[in-house]
Amino acid sequence: MGDFINASGGAVLIKSESKHQFGSKLRAVRERRGVTLKQVAGKAGVSESLVSQIERNKVSPSVDTLLSIADVLGIDYEYLFSDYRKKGKVEIVRASERSVTRDGLVTMSRLSVREEIPGEHSVDAFMLEVAVGGEKGDLEYGHAGREFGVILEGEAELLFGDDVYTLSGGDTVSFASRIPHILKNRGDSVLKAVWIVSPPRQSSHK
Repeated sequence: MGDFINASGGAVLIKSESKHQFGSKLRAVRERRGVTLKQVAGKAGVSESLVSQIERNKVSPSVDTLLSIADVLGIDYEYLFSDYRKKGKVEIVRASERSVTRDGLVTMSRLSVREEIPGEHSVDAFMLEVAVGGEKGDLEYGHAGREFGVILEGEAELLFGDDVYTLSGGDTVSFASRIPHILKNRGDSVLKAVWIVSPPRQSSHK
């Protein structure tokens, strides 16, 4: 970890190199407009050396400091952060590394990485296998969110509130999870499906 300092009101985190590099954009715009480091620093209310270090990606500026410098240079925030719209994290779960949960006649193999703090668009995805005569769900309680399923093999019966739906290989289904529901294997072979729940539940057994 680096050390925090306060340079003329602009708190920064000292690092060997800033993780988020805005420096080249700031410097390019400043030089193109013929503005000096001293002029930018004076208008932004920070030291000249701090602006120089930010441009060289030697420190990570506070959000206030970064936006103050951007305002002085007339830089659009969309342009400033555009590079980070192209970056993201790809989660891969290898087939040999899936976590498997068994509950009676139901086997659930997790296809997604479970987030410690689920975000707005988080999902749980499973390979669901229900043995003959097995079922998954609860007709007493629902839960927040939505579910989406793809039946891969077998015959299923979905009890959704007071309604009953039959499903077979190739069918897809989606519904509001707040309505109590049960998925049953109504065939004479293992029911296989891909099941997605959003947002993730605290418990995945129902």
